[in-house]
Amino acid sequence: MRWPRIAASLGCCALLLGVGGCASVKNLFFDEPAAATDSTSATAKPSVAVYSLDIEAPGELRTLLLTYLDLSRFQNVPESEDITPAEIDRLIAAAPAQVRALLETEGYFNPEVTVARVGGDAAPAAARERAEGAQEAASSSAPAARQSLPLLRVRVEPGPRATIHHFAFTPEGPLQQDADSGSLDAKVLIAQVRNGWRLPPGAPFRQSEWSSAKNNALAKLRADGYPAAAISTSSARVDAQANTVQLDVAADSGVLYRLGPVRINGLQRYGENSVQKLSLLTPGEPYRESQLIDFQERLQRSGLFEGASVVLDAEPTTAQAAPVNVQLRELPLQQATFGAGYSANTGPRITAEHTHRQPFGWEWIARNKLEVGPKLKSWTGELTSYPLEGLYRNLIAGSAEQLKTVNEVRNSWTARIGRTQDTTQIERLYYIEATHSRLDTASDTGTTTVNNNALTGNYHWVYRDLDNVLLPTDGYTFSAEVAGGYAVSGTGGESSGPFARVYGRYTYYRPLGGAWFATARLEGGEVLAGRQVGIPDTLLFRAGGDDSVRGYAYRSLGPKVDGALLSGRVLLTGSAEVAHPISDRFPSLWGAAFIDAGNAADHWKNLNPVLGYGLGLRWRSPVGPLRMDLAYGDDVQEVRLHLSVGIAF
Repeated sequence: MRWPRIAASLGCCALLLGVGGCASVKNLFFDEPAAATDSTSATAKPSVAVYSLDIEAPGELRTLLLTYLDLSRFQNVPESEDITPAEIDRLIAAAPAQVRALLETEGYFNPEVTVARVGGDAAPAAARERAEGAQEAASSSAPAARQSLPLLRVRVEPGPRATIHHFAFTPEGPLQQDADSGSLDAKVLIAQVRNGWRLPPGAPFRQSEWSSAKNNALAKLRADGYPAAAISTSSARVDAQANTVQLDVAADSGVLYRLGPVRINGLQRYGENSVQKLSLLTPGEPYRESQLIDFQERLQRSGLFEGASVVLDAEPTTAQAAPVNVQLRELPLQQATFGAGYSANTGPRITAEHTHRQPFGWEWIARNKLEVGPKLKSWTGELTSYPLEGLYRNLIAGSAEQLKTVNEVRNSWTARIGRTQDTTQIERLYYIEATHSRLDTASDTGTTTVNNNALTGNYHWVYRDLDNVLLPTDGYTFSAEVAGGYAVSGTGGESSGPFARVYGRYTYYRPLGGAWFATARLEGGEVLAGRQVGIPDTLLFRAGGDDSVRGYAYRSLGPKVDGALLSGRVLLTGSAEVAHPISDRFPSLWGAAFIDAGNAADHWKNLNPVLGYGLGLRWRSPVGPLRMDLAYGDDVQEVRLHLSVGIAF
């Protein structure tokens, strides 16, 4: 049975990955006390211990005291300085109050603190004289010297941590006036601030989180129409006997800002018209920071600008028509890039790319890319217009390709014309495409040639709801493709006729807690046509490779006829993966364990999923994840290395 083997394999992979993180676990839970006191050892002058310090407190509180308590910070002093017993006594006397003050920042208002001198009472000067002795004698006498130093012991029983008993947010100024006059937007904003408060009743109190919660509430007001908002009063009233805290915050919103004209700076080659069509800002509408951020991202993705900044002019005198300042840095009119690389799917390659952002003076962007390698030779060309109304662009594109994979050679070309739209979460593409494909496949009976053409109408749709488009850890993406058209067969034994094609891909990202992250993917497709209708190979399906079923060569999975591998009319693949940072020192380097399954076939009843599983490394680089996977193909009983960059939507 395959599924028990799947579960067993995934469990083994997760176990191996967990063992690799043991060193990190040790560093996390078994820190040496000296790690928190290294700040003094980094001074330019040599230092010497004048007393020993023992702090007995729960883990996170002990770290806090080792870092900030004066007894800890002054435990080591420069050799050139002196510290008297009276000064040590002063530190001991001040320590209980200082401990209580530090613990209050963590929500402990009833701690029991004792500070006592234990053991020897040698003078610090004597200890220093011993430390300044000859080097050969110092190493042998060091344990005795340490034993003779005064031992100061700090014992802390923190008691229960205080929790939030009550929270109140009071808006003041124009925001409250608008809400009183019936403004729905004002009422919604007040409710959002209250509902989004990060220290709700029942939550433990911490000073840092109290400050963060106030900043978060203020940021919400400033982002949704009130950039001059400020905290007018705030209080945290502690009931030490009940271990509860009452929080009260009042914020003066300041005036509501409304959008005014868009002021554009930095244009030399490209006209203002395209920038204005990307703004989607309506003068007179209330200011929303998210709208300006979306505008800035659209400018950066437009293909015309190297950098873009969109900022509201928050001058109070223009609040009713606040200008939006756009600062741009243009990309060059033409750009050429040459490169060399390697793909686990198609092997080594050299590439040449050229971009012209105003060919023949037109407001279009022309891109051409040539790729040459032993397995893949291809050209792709694309003409896209500058942004039009509604964020649409017109599109003219073409491609030609020769691909050599498992015992076959495929020569194909496409030509398309259509429109595309790219919004913050949704991409749309409508186009008409002509397709040609010739497939020469080696079989047990010789070489089989399949030569087909098609004309199709297509619609592609991508939806993204992610915490980060480049490096997602939470959310999902869904892409769907629908096509319908007419195929013309150029091969004997196949006929011409209508057909339809559907394809979908869903990817889910979720944090599991404890710095563990999961990714799951489901992919499927089908070509609907009469059995004898010849469909171009580029519109059919194969499985295997980096973003399909790892452990198998690129396009190596599909139906076989007389020993020849063909493309299928149905496809189903899936993947499950868990990942975890390898160590705290390298948070962007992750280890992963995964299992893939799937195949392509000529019919659903003939679909026979195969398994691939293994371990991988992930480098979460600024341009996207770099993945290196070592996968075992269960069906072929081979190990294969897979390399890939970026996220496939």
